[in-house]
Amino acid sequence: MDKYIIKGKRRLSGEVEISGAKNAAVAIIPAVILSDEPCVLENVPNISDVSISLKILYELGAQIEYINDTTIKIDATQIKDTVVPYELAKLMRASYYFLGTLFGKYKKARVSMPGGCYLGDRPIDQHIKAFVSLGATAALDHGMVDITADEISGTSIFFDMVTVGATINTILAACRGTGLTVIENAAREPQIVDVANFLNSMGAEIMGAGTDVIKIRGVNALHGTTYSIIPDQIEAGTFMVAAAATGGDVIIKNVIPKHLEPITNRLAKIGVNIEEFDDSIRVTCEGPFVKTNIKTAPHPGFPTDMQPLIATLLCFAEGASIITEDIFDDRFRYVDELRRMGAEISVDGKVAVIDGVGELLGAPVSAPDLRAGAALIVAGLAAKGVTEIENIQFVERGYEDIVFKLRSLGAEIEKVEVITDVTLNSQKIVNG
Repeated sequence: MDKYIIKGKRRLSGEVEISGAKNAAVAIIPAVILSDEPCVLENVPNISDVSISLKILYELGAQIEYINDTTIKIDATQIKDTVVPYELAKLMRASYYFLGTLFGKYKKARVSMPGGCYLGDRPIDQHIKAFVSLGATAALDHGMVDITADEISGTSIFFDMVTVGATINTILAACRGTGLTVIENAAREPQIVDVANFLNSMGAEIMGAGTDVIKIRGVNALHGTTYSIIPDQIEAGTFMVAAAATGGDVIIKNVIPKHLEPITNRLAKIGVNIEEFDDSIRVTCEGPFVKTNIKTAPHPGFPTDMQPLIATLLCFAEGASIITEDIFDDRFRYVDELRRMGAEISVDGKVAVIDGVGELLGAPVSAPDLRAGAALIVAGLAAKGVTEIENIQFVERGYEDIVFKLRSLGAEIEKVEVITDVTLNSQKIVNG
């Protein structure tokens, strides 16, 4: 059982490099199954969700070779099994992408209901709707989703809601089918464009990714490719907020500024100074933060993954701010933890009212999910005193070397291992 210990009130400054995007990597890694040749993936983040995805591929029969820390060669041409092990699939939400890839390549797949962070009810009904429209028979058997088809045939699909996962899964399933598939009310997030670009680099014919209408013309085969995953805009946004919360001066490298616009625009309104360059940004903050109202929305709206982080920053604003969470049902579970640190936040359903307090105080807290854990790190960095954060396994699902990166900017943060039994209660530093 590990935890972070943070000594707050340290101004962040310097340069930090952003890793590959988690939300793109966990879709592109399963997508390698669709190729008839080995593929090389670059800018792969070293995070636990990626490790789980690679472990699933290995268990299915793929050969995996690390060329360096961020480059992986994957040969999935010898996969024979189309059943994803339950013990692995339950560990992350994105395990459902193996449904789309296995079904797209072998016309059958069996994957358990996905796990990952609990953010309220997140059914996969839109995924199943798409698979059935493409010709599948779908069934739920003892927690396992079974889909089979004699043939995958192009069709028109209109999603009842904007959904990133179902949009990607439909692309994965349809790209090796027959005929033309048209997705309407498609999600437009950068990772969808990245998945489409990866598949197109192998010979797929996908048009319109990044818009609300995507067209996929099925092809008979896909060849190998070398492809670099986009930078992680949520990790970049996390360091933007951390720099602002500590009154810092940080250059954030290896980013696509266009992807950051929904975050950049809101931070600027709060009073954060942001300079954009070709593949980097500089974040500085001198004056007080300005209260604001924020509503999460599908891209290009403000991303739900940034909601806990922006809420933490608004704890330091003057006046009352309102956040409306319009994506997930249960994304304010971090509020109780921020209250332990002195935050004044009231929640009513999907709306949180944040009364700025000017200062937070260090306290023992626990991360309820990935982005909430990142928000608590930011709170600890800006707070007076010492903050201890437990359940950090959630954070490590999506952030590579976060302790090292923060320490390089001047933060006082350590990862410690806590060993507890009947006779022993001790802790030791295990990172940094």
